[in-house]
Amino acid sequence: MDSLLDFSGQVAMITGAASGFGRLLSQGLAARGCNLVIGDINQQELENTVSSLQLKDNKVVSLACDVSDESQVKAMVDAAMSNFGRLDIGVNNAGIAHSMTPLHEIEKATMDSQMAVNVNGVLFGMKHQIEVMLKQGSGHILNLSSMAGIGGAPKGAAYSAAKHAVVGLTRTAAVEYARKGIRANAICPFYSPTNILAQDGFDTEESQQRLARGCPMRRLAQPQEIVNTMILILSPGNSYMSGQTIAIDGAVSAW
Repeated sequence: MDSLLDFSGQVAMITGAASGFGRLLSQGLAARGCNLVIGDINQQELENTVSSLQLKDNKVVSLACDVSDESQVKAMVDAAMSNFGRLDIGVNNAGIAHSMTPLHEIEKATMDSQMAVNVNGVLFGMKHQIEVMLKQGSGHILNLSSMAGIGGAPKGAAYSAAKHAVVGLTRTAAVEYARKGIRANAICPFYSPTNILAQDGFDTEESQQRLARGCPMRRLAQPQEIVNTMILILSPGNSYMSGQTIAIDGAVSAW
């Protein structure tokens, strides 16, 4: 295996691993030798992810995890340490969307849920991942933001605010821990047909075609395309990148 894509002996923690990017990333890292600690609020689908992994000498540990509960996120980090003795990669992927709503109609409950999952869930992951990474003197955190985290998102104000917060957490951590051997980056994907699109109300082919017209490439991203970039960012050879918010967007941000 090419050393740039060889994750043998490394340990990665991935939240939101029951579907979408989380499941595909779990599969991609497992196939490249990485040990995994994966979690999701949907335990049944999480077990389906476990069943789909191609494992050789590497191992996987799965835990039910609601990322809005700090104790459950900490339990994933603790599982990495108790089973593998280290944590090299933390991927804070779990997230939720909300229905399309004008800003002046956003309710407090919607904002609260966005902050609880999309912001606190990332914060809790980073907090406990960094704690162990400081002790071992190395680590790489990859957070899931969005194009809505680096620009405006009409009728998605609460989601956009939360994803902007993810960018702020990522950049702050990159600067704060740069001398400690810990790096932090985020990806900002354009729309991709995962479960989160259904939460947005874009679960039909017609609605997704409308979204695609907003992209210079005139199509949505395939989930595997996003995950391929995640794997490249997490590559052991990509050791000098930190504090970046990488748009994976079919040239949307170039407009």
